Amino acid sequence: MPTTFRSRSKPHAHLWLGAATALLLLRGCGTTRIETLLDDPSRYDGQTVRIQGEVQDAVGILGLGAYAVNDGTGTLPVVSERGGAPRVGAKVGVEGRFRAGFTIGTQSVAVLQEERRYTP
Repeated sequence: MPTTFRSRSKPHAHLWLGAATALLLLRGCGTTRIETLLDDPSRYDGQTVRIQGEVQDAVGILGLGAYAVNDGTGTLPVVSERGGAPRVGAKVGVEGRFRAGFTIGTQSVAVLQEERRYTP
């Protein structure tokens, strides 16, 4: 009887392991290209999005920060109300609220309000 119990538990263990792996993979996915955000900023305005890229410009003072992230498709300014700004050249992932400013001709002005920063 103990043998039967073990053989039944193995499929469940594999199922849980597979589900946990899938969740971790999905958590790592879901970044939006900056180009996509800037091509149609009104579509994403007010939504929480994730971006990844390299910090280009950065300024921070007293825990506040502003920096630009470039993902190879575009550059997006990010503002942080806690934690300051990462160093220039750092690889970062940022989750936050996208705010569309305005579009004039081919230029879109937008910003990402940082809610969470992570290492990609």
